[in-house]
Amino acid sequence: MDNLLKISNGQRVDRENIPNIPFESFRRELVQFANEGGNIVQFFAYVDNGQSKLLAVLRNEANDALYVTGCDVEGSFSSLTKENEKFHMFEREIAEQYGVKPDGHPWLKMVRYHANYNRKPDAFGNNYNFDIPGNYPYFTVEGETVHEVAVGPVHAGIIEPGHFRFQCVGERVFHLEIQLGYQHRSVETLMQSVPAKRLPIIAETIAGDTTIGHNLCHCQAVEALAGLSVDEGASIVRTIALELERIANHIGDLGALSLDVAFNPPAAYFGRIRGEYLNLTQILGGSRFGRGLVRPGGVTHVMGDEQVKLLSEKLAELTPEVEHVSELIFSAHTVAARFEDTGKVSYENAEKIGLVGYAGRACGLAYDSRVSFPTECYDDLPANKNEKTDGDVCSRATVRREEIMHSTDLINTLLERKVEAEAYRPREYQLAPASFVVTINEGWRGEISHCLLTDDAGNLLRYKVKDPSFHNWTGLALSLRDEGISDFPLCNKSFNLSYCGFDL
Repeated sequence: MDNLLKISNGQRVDRENIPNIPFESFRRELVQFANEGGNIVQFFAYVDNGQSKLLAVLRNEANDALYVTGCDVEGSFSSLTKENEKFHMFEREIAEQYGVKPDGHPWLKMVRYHANYNRKPDAFGNNYNFDIPGNYPYFTVEGETVHEVAVGPVHAGIIEPGHFRFQCVGERVFHLEIQLGYQHRSVETLMQSVPAKRLPIIAETIAGDTTIGHNLCHCQAVEALAGLSVDEGASIVRTIALELERIANHIGDLGALSLDVAFNPPAAYFGRIRGEYLNLTQILGGSRFGRGLVRPGGVTHVMGDEQVKLLSEKLAELTPEVEHVSELIFSAHTVAARFEDTGKVSYENAEKIGLVGYAGRACGLAYDSRVSFPTECYDDLPANKNEKTDGDVCSRATVRREEIMHSTDLINTLLERKVEAEAYRPREYQLAPASFVVTINEGWRGEISHCLLTDDAGNLLRYKVKDPSFHNWTGLALSLRDEGISDFPLCNKSFNLSYCGFDL
C-alpha cells in the first residue's frame, strides 16, 4: 500500500501529500485493494489547472482504515470495472461528468443525462448535450416467451421519476434494468458556485428524508477545512438528531411494508407513530425534518432541561408502542409468508457490488460507519447487532426493527449526559487552501460521504457527494432476479432508495 495515503474520517489533508501516481500503478493498486475485500468510498474525476485527474478514497474493513490516492488521466483509461464490479457506477459517473471514457467498461451508459463539465463531446459518442433520458439500447433478453414490462418514469402519487424495465417470462423476472437521472439538479456544481452561507441549506436538501445525514457530512467537512471546533453539547444534539432521523424513516417504511402485504393495522399505527418522532426532532431543533439545525461549528438550538424532559418522557411512551406494533408485523404468519425468501440478495452479490447500510447488513455485511469511522458521539456508544442476515425482505425489515430499538437506546444514553450546547453564532471562515477532506456518516440508508477539494486560494475546486442509494439501486435490481413481478413493490419498499439522492 505504498501508493495509498492513510487518512482519518474528517481529517484535513494537504493535497500535495496525496499520492499522484502513474495510471497503471493507480489501476493496479485499486483493483488489488477491491479484490482483497476493500471497498470504494469515493472515486471521481476533477480538473486542476487544465489537467484531468482521478481521485479514489478507499476503506478497508479489516482494520477500519481509510486511504486516498490519485492520478492524472487523459481522454480515456482502462476500465477497472472489468476486474471488479465495485467500480461500475463510479466509472459511469466519471464518463458522464467529464467525458473521460473507461475503455472496456462492460455496461457503459448514462447516469443522470447532463452536459459534461468539460463541455466537450462525451464518452458515449454524442455531443455534450443528451436529447431524451433513456434514449439508449436497453439490455435485452431474447426468447419466444420473453416479454418486457416498462414502469415509469412517471409514477402514481408524488414520488420522483424513475424507469423500471422488467424482462419476464410470464410473471417471473429474468432481469430488471433501473434508469434514473430524470431530474438531475447539478448539486455538486451548485455547491462550488454559491456563497458559503448557502451551502448548508443546499446540503440538507440533497435528499429530503436525509436532512441531518447529508448536512452533517457537509458541516464536518467545512469544520475540518476551516479549523472550527464543535463543543460536546452540540455533538450530542447532532447525534440525537441523526438517530431520530433513522428511527422516523425506519418506522415509516415498516408501516409501508405492512401496507404492501395488505396488513393495514400496523401501517396505520406506524404512520401515526412516525409523526411523533418527527415532532421530537422539532422539539430538538425547531423543524420536523431537522432543517436549519446543524451548521458549521455547532447547532442552532440549545437542548436545555425542558427539551431533555420532553424527549425522555415521549420516548418512554413511544417505545412500548413501537415494540407492540413491530410484534404485530413479525408474528403474523401471513406477513412472514410474503417477507421470507422474497427479494433475496446473496452475501456474495452484496459484497461484489458494495451494498451499504441496512441493506448490506441484512445480507451479512457488518459494515456500519458509526463503528468503523465514528464521528460526533459514536466513539463511545455501543454498536448494534443484527440477528437475521438472509438478504431477503424479512431480513431488511428485521434489521430496521433492530436499529429502531438500538437508536432509542443511544438517544436515552445521550439524554442522560445533560451537556448543554454553547449558543451558536454564525461565523466567518476561510477554507484552507490546497486541501482535501472526506467525511463519512451512517445515514439511515447507509454510508453517506462528502469529499471537498480546495484550490490554492481556498476556493472549492471540487465538491463530491455520494448518497447510499448510489451503491444500493443495483441491489434492488438483483433482488428481483427470478422473482415474481408482483413482488416488485415489496422489494422496492424494503430498500426504499432515494431518487433525488441519486440524481443530485
